[in-house]
Amino acid sequence: MATDTTATLEPLWLAIETEILGLDNSNFNPGTKEKTVHLMAKALDNKAYNVSRHGGHLLELRSAVEARISVGRPLLEDFNEATTALKLEDLCNTLKATVALANDIGETWPMLKAADRRNDIRAILDQTRLDLLVAEALGMDGDKGTRLLIAEGISSEIILSSLSISQETLDTVHTAIAEELAAIARVNQLLEEVTGQSDEERARHLITNDIPDEQIIELAKLSTAAIQAAKSAMEAEIKEKQRLAEEEAARKKAEADGPGLDDIAADDLLDFLESIEEIMEFTEEEKELRQMCEQSSIPKCLVDIAVATPDKIEEMREAAEG
Repeated sequence: MATDTTATLEPLWLAIETEILGLDNSNFNPGTKEKTVHLMAKALDNKAYNVSRHGGHLLELRSAVEARISVGRPLLEDFNEATTALKLEDLCNTLKATVALANDIGETWPMLKAADRRNDIRAILDQTRLDLLVAEALGMDGDKGTRLLIAEGISSEIILSSLSISQETLDTVHTAIAEELAAIARVNQLLEEVTGQSDEERARHLITNDIPDEQIIELAKLSTAAIQAAKSAMEAEIKEKQRLAEEEAARKKAEADGPGLDDIAADDLLDFLESIEEIMEFTEEEKELRQMCEQSSIPKCLVDIAVATPDKIEEMREAAEG
């Protein structure tokens, strides 16, 4: 049994009822009843309850024996049967469960309706609930059992001992839960930024902020169709942006390269060719040639000719001069 406290003496009435539970009907016959009371008192004394020399405790023992004789069976038979029948859903609120159990069994055992008894019963039901939680956790796969007990507010000490796991394993689960809660908070914050927008727009906003598909489905409750629609729209926009970027790059390149050979006016062509010849007198090294031609705004088509077939520049100049 899992336990949430250090070992202490159970309530006297419960200890008495436990002793009664271990005896049969013959111990409660008129001729044996008194002997049974004394034997029970001695047994309880040995358990540190001090019944023999305590008038009130002895009266409580005698009252319990008389109730056992009157009903014809031990109180704990009814009590244990009732608690064993309880399920976790019955123990969501142990205070409410305590009142219900005390009122039910109290019809036969009125002493259970006393306020101090109810406190003891609630402690028993708290322990019963803990035992049921641990049993359920032990039957779960992976870290689900650990997560269950954490969610139910069970202390780390009990989780470690009940599930026989290491502190490192427990810390790992706590870390994972913290990360999941952070992810939930982030998704909720992002969703607030697109409140009132369509599912596609909400999905798009989450995708743009690097939220994985599984979180979009699980946390944002958006469909795969909304996610796919958002991705398709984004892909189309990306392609359009890429097309525009390529066009702009081509425009800038064409602008940098200058006009094609057929587009250069005759007068301009002659000026360009004469400039190239002047530069070629200074250097024939390709890198320097291109750099100086670029600085002089000479079209690239002419620079390429000067680099590939330098002699052709003179031929073109002579032809341009007519």
